[in-house]
Amino acid sequence: MSYPPAAVEGTEDAAPVRHLEHVMGTVVTFDVHGRSGADDTAIYLHLARARALLHRYDAMFSLWKPNSSMSRLRRGDIGLDEAPAEIAFVLDLCSAARSATSGWFDPFALPGGVDPTGLVKGWAAQEALSMLTAAGYGDCIINAGGDIATSGHPDGTATWRVGIQHPASRARLLGVVAVNGAIATSGTYERGAHLTDPHTGRQRSRFASASVVGPDLALADASATGLAVAGDEGFDFIETVVGYEAFAVRPDGSTRASTGWEFAGETQAVDGAVPEGPARAR
Repeated sequence: MSYPPAAVEGTEDAAPVRHLEHVMGTVVTFDVHGRSGADDTAIYLHLARARALLHRYDAMFSLWKPNSSMSRLRRGDIGLDEAPAEIAFVLDLCSAARSATSGWFDPFALPGGVDPTGLVKGWAAQEALSMLTAAGYGDCIINAGGDIATSGHPDGTATWRVGIQHPASRARLLGVVAVNGAIATSGTYERGAHLTDPHTGRQRSRFASASVVGPDLALADASATGLAVAGDEGFDFIETVVGYEAFAVRPDGSTRASTGWEFAGETQAVDGAVPEGPARAR
């Protein structure tokens, strides 16, 4: 569904358009700001194209769909040269992310075959955002199940401010961070144990929550996954990736941040151990 939420304070443009799309196993939210209101038909047309792009990538990369190109490639039904060009491109991105994360994000070392899931949702959302900005909608935010890509500003002057969910409660925010680019969060508190250590092949997450901000959502997504698996050791690679910063919560509730991480507002402490599995509001 698409609808205009309340107008953004400080802007004379029409109210932003919001659209919620169920795709890639989650809900993707589009917010398009900064439009003149002169041609509503155009924005809905470009939103439809961005939505169609996400569904195309879902059909291409989903490991739940047995006939997806990625599933067929994993089974050996087709070779990489027979798959859509995006498959090779994303696998190249995965190789680069593996190097950037010192091997803590490694979709080539997972049980069952190559699995780019930890990067492809962020990449797809970033591609959808690029489609909108290329069409002239420069002030947008796309939230793909908590992985967020932004462009421009919400009102032409301010910075996007994104809240990070408190790992012990859905009803609280851990803090708010200014985002110029993208932010991704990974951990156990929402979905339980689901991350795999590429060095052992076993499910393991050393952080309850790991958030990474940076220019590009694909690398932020992969880095958050790698950091959650690596734990404190992962900050070694975070500090070497130019333009990316991170904040993480350990299972005992203690926290750690990279050198350049800054919260944009008041933060809330994590009291005690963080439960593994879906968070419950208290």
